[in-house]
Amino acid sequence: MRADRVFVYGATAGLIGDLLLGDPRHGHPVAAFGRAADAVERVLWRDHRGWGALHTAVCAGGAAAGAALLAQGAGRRPALSVALTAAATWTVVGGASLGREARAIGAALADGDVARARERLPHLCGRDPQFLDEQQIARAVVESVAENTSDAVVGALVWGAVAGVPGLVGFRAVNTLDAMVGHKSPRYRRFGWASARLDDVAGWPGARLTAALAVLAGGDARGAVHAWRTDAHRHPSPNAGPVEAAFAGALGVRLGGTLSYGGRVEHRPVLNGRGRPVRTTDIERAVRLSRRTGLLALGVSAVGRLAVGQLMKRARGARYKARHKGEVR
Repeated sequence: MRADRVFVYGATAGLIGDLLLGDPRHGHPVAAFGRAADAVERVLWRDHRGWGALHTAVCAGGAAAGAALLAQGAGRRPALSVALTAAATWTVVGGASLGREARAIGAALADGDVARARERLPHLCGRDPQFLDEQQIARAVVESVAENTSDAVVGALVWGAVAGVPGLVGFRAVNTLDAMVGHKSPRYRRFGWASARLDDVAGWPGARLTAALAVLAGGDARGAVHAWRTDAHRHPSPNAGPVEAAFAGALGVRLGGTLSYGGRVEHRPVLNGRGRPVRTTDIERAVRLSRRTGLLALGVSAVGRLAVGQLMKRARGARYKARHKGEVR
């Protein structure tokens, strides 16, 4: 079986597994990677970019290399290769958990239990929830759903289509490292620089595809395109900007504004200023948009991988004919 078909079958099975089962309940490989990265950090940490780059190379490179060895071990056994791809996809894609956490917060807000919503918010994003009201919590959830659609679903599928199991695992490793050390705290301002920049590079194609698919899957394509074009560049993150702006336009809501991370207040620009403030009911709409976007991303990744595989097959055939042309004569 060709590698392109292995990816298509395996990624489809893995995404279905995520939709039906969610994340593994116990012994999640991403959690194990986080513990390993933390152990490496305790050995390598210095307030220096070079040591941070080494930490990134050891952790992300080690994860991708290990995945490559597993893929090579599966070798020419198609069923095992498909199973490995499915398992990797199920492990690294987090769409079901994203939707579950967002809906749990939405349910708490719908019940008028703002305290419970504040308690659950850290499961979804890193904002300080103590002083957020209902509208601010709902906005934080919608923004997190948008950004994590790219980080936890679409980006992984894109890199899986490009590089198979090593691409899936490597992308999730980079994204996890950025969450661990890529923020601008005093400890990680220099040490986490390499992880943050690598995550920006790795997330670039997935973020643009997520924004484009949100335009197609949302209810207001014109509004999504307008918000993406006019507001995305104002966001401090080169990848979260297009995604959040496209979601804001597609949903007809206004995102951005003042927020707080780890006691640090940020005044972010407003995305889709023509939209209305976020309501609790918009959380469910955002989750559904995220789900549609993820399914479309699987289709795009599969078609792209099959197209590239077909082109490579034709190129190999052309080289073979050219090499043996003289022998036929």
